[in-house]
Amino acid sequence: MPNVDETSTEPTRRTFAKYGGTVALGGLLAGCTGGDAESDPAGDDGSENGSTDGDSDDSSTDDAGEGYTASISPTGEVTFESPPETVFTRLTHHADMAFALGRSDGITAMHAPDYYDGLWNQFVARLPGVSLDWSGLYSSWEPDKETLYELDSDVHLADPAWVTRLEGWDREDVDEVAERVSPWFGNSLSDRHQEPAEEWADGYQYYGLWEQFEIVAEAFRERERYEALAAVREELLATVEAGLPPEEERPTAIMVAAADIEQIYAYTLSNPGFLTAHTRPLGPRDAFEGSVESGTVVDFETILEADPDVILYLGGFEPETDMAGRRTAFEEDPVGSEVTAVKNDRIHPQGARYQGPVLNLFQLEMTAKQLYPDAFGEWPRYEEGPYPEIPEGKRLFDRGRVADAINGDL
Repeated sequence: MPNVDETSTEPTRRTFAKYGGTVALGGLLAGCTGGDAESDPAGDDGSENGSTDGDSDDSSTDDAGEGYTASISPTGEVTFESPPETVFTRLTHHADMAFALGRSDGITAMHAPDYYDGLWNQFVARLPGVSLDWSGLYSSWEPDKETLYELDSDVHLADPAWVTRLEGWDREDVDEVAERVSPWFGNSLSDRHQEPAEEWADGYQYYGLWEQFEIVAEAFRERERYEALAAVREELLATVEAGLPPEEERPTAIMVAAADIEQIYAYTLSNPGFLTAHTRPLGPRDAFEGSVESGTVVDFETILEADPDVILYLGGFEPETDMAGRRTAFEEDPVGSEVTAVKNDRIHPQGARYQGPVLNLFQLEMTAKQLYPDAFGEWPRYEEGPYPEIPEGKRLFDRGRVADAINGDL
């Protein structure tokens, strides 16, 4: 690994990625299911809320054959001489984007790789001919700059404005990595529309999940893959919109996560940001009525006071999570057992809030069935194993089309 002081300032083999004009660098992480680091938006029209002014997914090819450009906030415009193959990520919405664009084997780092490898593979199991292996990757929750030199990734699919929040990182550090290794090209503060630090605040743009996915696809020159997956999503959202009951007939719901049932975290269902990309389009009524912010610790008494019709349990698909035991903890507690969702056996598993496009499709289908079984088909009682095998006629999206897009069979 090159020492920072010994690293040449001359262009490396990754001169293929250069910043243009008003380039901004910096960024970081956010993302275990138990912590307050995930958010995801989608507007009433099925698009995810996030302004589209300023930097966008515009990309162009240099007529002289010197590459192409792509632009994303907060980095700005980046010139690529060739599509990136190896990809550094921090949060799983970016790792899922790389996976969806056929770069899963090229991912060099991600947050909690073994945990999310197990979780994502519960869903990938239902995609014919698709495989994923994130186990053993460098865990990038608090990345070391020298390790980024060692990994030598073609692109850092992470938000520099978040990375500079980390101890040991500042604007000079992210600029150095961009110049000497490869550029930053990601956006994470759109998760729940977090405020960037002052040095990044000017023009910082929020994107919806699929909005950002389109931008990333442009940077990877994978427009066809993006369009194939976006078409599946559009059809899924149209199905959802057509089947939703009137607002007054919708169930009340809450979303929770807990590594230990003694400490339960609650999360909002419809706030701006891509963390709610799978719940906002479904429009359930918030049982907390806005009184609980994301990441708030709640107890059985607080949940009973809200008395939700449905409880959505984050991380319920992770292989080490005892979903049956989580239900039992509610059922055997004198307070928890009185909650309507518990009485009616409507505690359902969820995957992760920092979802990318592939997980988002499964979570839209899953949550639609969990909230509205009469409209979209009943969700089977889940305790362990892969995502349930939904009969073909009751699926809300075509697994084969998704698999073909990931595998590049277009």
